[in-house]
This record gives sequence, C-alpha cells and structure tokens, in this order.
Amino acid sequence: MSSTKALDITGLDLTLADTQAIDDCWNRIGIHGDKSCPLLAEHIHCRNCSVYSAAATRLLDRYALQQEDRRPAAAEVDEDIVTLSLLMFRLGEEWLGIATRCLVEVAPLQPIHSLPHQRSRALLGVANVRGALVACLSLVELLGLDAAGAGATGGRVMPRMLIIAAQDGPVVVPVDEVDGIHAVDERTLKAASASGTQASGRFTQGVLQWKGRSLRWLDEAQLLSAVTRSLT
Repeated sequence: MSSTKALDITGLDLTLADTQAIDDCWNRIGIHGDKSCPLLAEHIHCRNCSVYSAAATRLLDRYALQQEDRRPAAAEVDEDIVTLSLLMFRLGEEWLGIATRCLVEVAPLQPIHSLPHQRSRALLGVANVRGALVACLSLVELLGLDAAGAGATGGRVMPRMLIIAAQDGPVVVPVDEVDGIHAVDERTLKAASASGTQASGRFTQGVLQWKGRSLRWLDEAQLLSAVTRSLT
C-alpha cells in the first residue's frame, strides 16, 4: 500500500466523534469558514485566538476525564494468524514498525499549533484533522530518541502523520518517512522478541533485520499506555 493512502482499519469519523462535539467556530466563521468572525481582524488567524486555545484545552481535559473511568484493554491474541501487519516508518535515522491494528490512517503532514501551557514534554500541540482538533505527540520524546537526528533526509522523502487509535480518542504523531505496510511472519517476530530487548530502547518488543536494516518492533500496548499518560 502506498504511504499516501488511508489504512483500512476503522472509520476516522467514528473515532473523532468526541472531538467534533467541540464548537469548531474556526470552520464556520473563521479562517476555514466564511471569515465573518469579528475577531479575525484582530488575530489574523484562528490559531492566535483564545477561543481556539480554549477548545484545545477542553480537548485535553476530555482525555483526562475519560481516562479516570476506563481500564486499559487487554491485547487480543489470535493464535491462528501466521503473519502480523506492521507499518514501517522512520524517525531520524532509525526505522521502526508498529502493528496496523492500532492505527487509523497515514495522513499528509499538517501544521502543528503549540499550546500556551504544555502538559508534557511529549505534547507538541494540536493539529486540525478534517475539522477536528487532535492532540499531537512526539514519538521522538516518548521513545527517548536523539532529537538532533530527527528530520527528513533526501529531496523526495515526504514526512507524514500517523493517526493512532489511542484509548480515549485519536492522536497524531509526525514521522519523517513511511515505507508502507508489510506482513511479517510471526515466527520471525517471536524469535526477535525472544532474543531480548533490554538494549533496544523503550516500548520495544524486538529487533528485526528488514531490508538490510535493523528495525525496532514497537510494543503497541506499552506505547498506547504512554500516549494516554502524556495526555492526562
């Protein structure tokens, strides 16, 4: 599958139901609407307006409130499957893979709007995804990677955003490059996991040899748990 296409896993409209409940005046009368808002003359762009910032804060508050009443879902294991679909992507000089079952979509890179009072070092801000404000997190920070090494290399490389189906709603994470989805034999994954991951980095299930590279296979359950903690 091309990296520019959506992953056929679940409907983004359903996962964005809670975030779309927030009054998105920027899409009606603001910069993405008919531009009739009287505050536009003062703020030039909606992201400079306190109403926009307040909506982003309410979004993050909703993550925190939902987390108080929920329990982490147990990872489902199907003993009959032979392969596991992994999305391969790059951060800096490191290649990583994550199970497609926790992804909603691979989307073009969108502007990230920082918030005046960040709640965690991993929280970059919010991005506008189909008219809804969605929290944007740094995988570089969550995984403890070298931030200096992050960034696209090569003129034809296209950074992307992964939309992850987190427990309390979707979040987006920018990545430097997406290779695509690959079906990996579970025996290969089990061997990589059994070889030990202590020296492989945070939230890592194993290290695979893939296309002549060492690729970290991420533990999506641990990663999603860290994502939730970063939003509360």
